[in-house]
Amino acid sequence: MAPKLWQMVISIGIIVGAWLVSLVLTKILQKLFAKIPWEEGRQKQLLDAVAPSMRFFLLLAGIWFVTQVVALPAWLDDLMSRLMRTLVLVGIFAGLYRGAELLSEFLSSFVNRGEDYVELLLPMLRKAVKIVVVLLGAIAILEDWGFDVAGLLAGLGLGGLALALAAKDTAANFIGGLTLMFERPFGVGDWIVSGPVEGMVEELGIRSTKIRTFAQAQVTVPNSTLAGDVITNWSRMGKRRYTFSFKVAVETPPEKLDQFIQRLREFIKNHPGIHPDMIFVYFNAFGESSLDVFVYCFTRSIVWKEYLEVVHEINLGILTIAEEMDIKFAYPTRTLHIANSNADQ
Repeated sequence: MAPKLWQMVISIGIIVGAWLVSLVLTKILQKLFAKIPWEEGRQKQLLDAVAPSMRFFLLLAGIWFVTQVVALPAWLDDLMSRLMRTLVLVGIFAGLYRGAELLSEFLSSFVNRGEDYVELLLPMLRKAVKIVVVLLGAIAILEDWGFDVAGLLAGLGLGGLALALAAKDTAANFIGGLTLMFERPFGVGDWIVSGPVEGMVEELGIRSTKIRTFAQAQVTVPNSTLAGDVITNWSRMGKRRYTFSFKVAVETPPEKLDQFIQRLREFIKNHPGIHPDMIFVYFNAFGESSLDVFVYCFTRSIVWKEYLEVVHEINLGILTIAEEMDIKFAYPTRTLHIANSNADQ
C-alpha cells in the first residue's frame, strides 16, 4: 500500500528536523570544545571525530521514526530493521576507527615527541588499532546477518599451514619493524643510506618503511630488509667532513709556500663554521708540474645547505689569500719540443 500524503510530509519533516538538529548540536559542541584548554588544533580534531558520528546517528534516528510512521509490509519492515542494526554497527565502528586517529594524537601530547621510539611506535599503534576495529566490525555485522563466523574461522584452520606460509614475509616484516623501533637506528626525518636506497625517512609502518630520495621519489623498503642490512645514518653525524687538495705553481719559493699554508691554516681555524678538533693543511706531495697542498677539516653543521655555505666561504678565502700573496695555482700544461731537422745542414 502506497504511503499517504500526510505520512510523506511527516517523514520528510522528521528527516529534515534530524538534519537541522545535527547542525545545531554541531555548533554547540564546537563552542563547548573551544573552551577546553587544549593545545591549538586539538578541539577541531575532537569535533571532526565526534560530529560525523553524531550526525549519522541522528539521521538514523530520523529514518527509524519514519519507519514507525509509514506502515510497511512485514517483509520490508524486517529488512529495514536488519539494515538499521547494520547501519548502527557501521556507525559505532566508524566512530571507533576515527577515534584511533584521535587517540594517537592525544597520546602524543603525554609523551616526549623527541624520542625516536615515539615517532615509530605511534603510527604502528594507530594502524594496529584500526585493523582490530575493522575486523571486529566485520565480525559483528556478519553475526547480525546470521553468518556462522565461528564456523567460518574454524574452517580457515584447514588452510592454516598455507596461510602461515603466505604470511611468513608479513611476520618477518612486522618483527623487523619492532626491531627497528626498539634499536632505533634512525628516526622519522633522518637522512639514511641502506643498500641502494638513500634519502629521508618519511614513515615507519608495520610492514615497510617509506623513504623519500633526493630525487623526490618515494621508495618503500620492507622492514625485514632494513633490519638485516647495514644502515648509515648521516643525520647523526656530529660534524661533516670537508677534504680536498689543490696545486700551486712549482716555481713558488719554499718560504713563500710555507707562509701561504700557515695563513690558510689560521684562516680555516678561525672560521666560525669549522669544527676546531681536526684541521690539517699541509704541503703533502710533488705533482708532475706542481706543489700539492692538502686540506682536511670538518664543518660544525651537517645540514647540506649550511655545509655548502661554509665550503663556499673557505674556497673564496683561499683565493683571496693566494691573490694577496701572489701565489699562482698550477694548471695541467704540456710542453711540445719540435726537433729542428735543419740543425745538421
